[in-house]
Amino acid sequence: MHRTRIAAVVALLIAAPLAHAAPSGERWDWSVAPYLWLTSIKADVQTGTPPLVGSNFNQFDDVLDDLDGAFLIHGEGQGDDFGVFADFIFLGLAKDRQFQVARTESDLDARIFEVAGVWSPNAERMRGFELFGGLRSIDTDFTMQLVPTNPNIPRGSVKISDTFNDFLLGGRYTAALSDRWSLTLRADGSWGDTDSAWNLAATAQYRFDYGALALGWRHFDVELQNGGNALDVAFDGPQVGYVFTF
Repeated sequence: MHRTRIAAVVALLIAAPLAHAAPSGERWDWSVAPYLWLTSIKADVQTGTPPLVGSNFNQFDDVLDDLDGAFLIHGEGQGDDFGVFADFIFLGLAKDRQFQVARTESDLDARIFEVAGVWSPNAERMRGFELFGGLRSIDTDFTMQLVPTNPNIPRGSVKISDTFNDFLLGGRYTAALSDRWSLTLRADGSWGDTDSAWNLAATAQYRFDYGALALGWRHFDVELQNGGNALDVAFDGPQVGYVFTF
């Protein structure tokens, strides 16, 4: 079965029980949150043929200069005992760098999609400790050309283009700091097609009458293998968004 079909089946298996989990008449709380991730990016690349090892680190201002496009959004529904969330990230980056002996031309398009069911055993919604499990799908198109200054030296290239589907498992804890302020700590990992993927985040929310301002920090690290090539990418930086509730 094709990987995208597997991802769709897993998503349906997660969503179907949740659709029937709420007692008749129970009203769920829903939210949608577009957000920005002011991330720095560190990428380590290793190839088998030809042998090539490289590392690159970009601060956010460098990432902004190289950005081709970005779209990030989080959606969530919460009942008394169960919930569901989905998160989608698209980042497109292109970078050319000139060194003394060679020039590199790299391009990265990354799409990260998460869907998970949430178990919330607390008396109050979106408070206390919650467990979640589901699917994380990482669709990556990465190319890098190594162009030596000496024309007698052959060019090297790296290409990693595939969809990596993992089972996602994690937890989060939300504490009320005041009537309007709350703090959420989240940690998770995923296993499957990737060598490893893990995520840490801390988010503070200031609640208004019809939504909330969200401010936080997130670190996400993933290791990918494809056709003898290896790519380790780490995203790290502050996040800011607005949570629309209904």
